[in-house]
Amino acid sequence: MYFVYILKSNTAGRYYIGMTSDIDKRIQAHNRGKNKSTKFGKPWRIVYKEKLLNKQEAWRREKQIKRYKNGEAFKRLIIPG
Repeated sequence: MYFVYILKSNTAGRYYIGMTSDIDKRIQAHNRGKNKSTKFGKPWRIVYKEKLLNKQEAWRREKQIKRYKNGEAFKRLIIPG
């Protein structure tokens, strides 16, 4: 099982899109500054996650969501309801 997720930093006003097989461990790593892309902007919080069956599907979905960034499709993912 893999997850595609979107994090939001209120301090930096940015989003980060990623994928992992262990979402709890990965979020902790982001908030400890272990990822170059998210080192600045802590704390990060999950605003969206999606479960996928395998790494290949997760990778494809991550790329798709990255193409959405700042568009209407992206907003529908991060804004509830």
